[in-house]
Amino acid sequence: MSFLWAIIAGLIIGLLAKLVIPGRQPIPLWLTIILGIIGGLAGNGLASAFGVRDTGGIDWIRHFFQIGIAAVLISALTPMWLRRRA
Repeated sequence: MSFLWAIIAGLIIGLLAKLVIPGRQPIPLWLTIILGIIGGLAGNGLASAFGVRDTGGIDWIRHFFQIGIAAVLISALTPMWLRRRA
């Protein structure tokens, strides 16, 4: 069941990251999900390193880290994806 939650969280994080980035990112949905999962895992690690992974209430800082890392990954891989498809 945790695998299914990772996919759902990766989809949400990836789509939110695409909304943060200006312009259009023509990458497929499966790549958005994978980069969202990686961003989520890396964001959790970064939040743990800063000591803000588990806070009282909603962990906003952890979510900002997750979406930010996913946005950086999507921004970095979109030009590579476009060159590959051209």
